[in-house]
Amino acid sequence: MHEKFRKFARYSSEILGSAETFLVACIAIIVWAAVGPRYNYSDTWQLVINTATTIITFLMVFIIQNTQNRDARAIQLKLDELIRAVTEARTGLVRLEQSTDEELRTLTSDFENLRTRTAASGQGPNSNCSIADPTERKLKSEAEGAD
Repeated sequence: MHEKFRKFARYSSEILGSAETFLVACIAIIVWAAVGPRYNYSDTWQLVINTATTIITFLMVFIIQNTQNRDARAIQLKLDELIRAVTEARTGLVRLEQSTDEELRTLTSDFENLRTRTAASGQGPNSNCSIADPTERKLKSEAEGAD
């Protein structure tokens, strides 16, 4: 059952998230508004759109949540694999999403301290060289050493 719902949710999210479906919804609202005068803007006329949107919204919540849960799991697995692949990375960060709030606060504080230390040593984002370009950093350090 889970696999059938997963396939249904994925297919539905692709179809319902398309520009064509949005256009159809806009046309339906325009048609509903256009027939309002014919029905004297009655309670039944309002009930039609309210009921339809409530039912659609209720069902879409489950489809969207299923899709987001699956996407989040996939992203976490990809990040876990990257952490494992990088030899300098701390493998303790794998499955970090299962940590308590206190553990996450402690880790955030650790990273803020690390960021402060690297910036103070000239390696952080406030330094004169780019961390993203190690070649530039090496050339700059060699040039400074030659002086």
